[in-house]
Amino acid sequence: MTTLPFPLAETPDAATAERGRKLFAGQVEFLKGVVAMDGLPPADRAEVCFAGRSNVGKSSLINALTGRKGLARASNTPGRTQEINYFTLGADHYLVDLPGYGFAEAPVAVVKRWQALLRAYLAGRQTLRRAFVLVDARHGIKPVDEEIMALLDTAAVTFQCVLTKADKVKPQDQERMLAQVRGKLATHPAAFPEILLTSSEKGEGLETLRAIIAGLA
Repeated sequence: MTTLPFPLAETPDAATAERGRKLFAGQVEFLKGVVAMDGLPPADRAEVCFAGRSNVGKSSLINALTGRKGLARASNTPGRTQEINYFTLGADHYLVDLPGYGFAEAPVAVVKRWQALLRAYLAGRQTLRRAFVLVDARHGIKPVDEEIMALLDTAAVTFQCVLTKADKVKPQDQERMLAQVRGKLATHPAAFPEILLTSSEKGEGLETLRAIIAGLA
């Protein structure tokens, strides 16, 4: 039997799902916004980061995962928030929200500064267990997404593709979209060999994503 490259992540068993539920049901708080490497909190626990182009639904996904509507704030101006935002997730994890990329509106100097900070963070954070790269399921992987994936390849940071807004994709279009995503991911050595389909609105995939994060100690 031929196994598809980059299969959809399986629903966790009851015990694994409960561990994820408990992690996200516990204390989740905004810790700080970081604009330079010397502002990073102590590397004393496992952390995961979320990356995605502007308007991919990153804030909505973080809020849905944590069950806290206003935890991550969406900016109406793409690229306006240039900070790496740290959240404590229980006593043993950090959840890190990277600024949205794809800055049509941001000045070149601002973009360069942000890219330098991002490279330094990805290359130098030993406690970073996995990056979750968010991709809009309606559009598949775009060149701007591949730029961040290439950066993660270079930094040797394992990343997992999380497809957002899956509820907006018609069933007849889903396989074509997944084929495109799988084809693009196959060219990236740092890509984790599973894809996640999520919907912040419908709750699809959230239990699985919580369980995956809880298992990254």
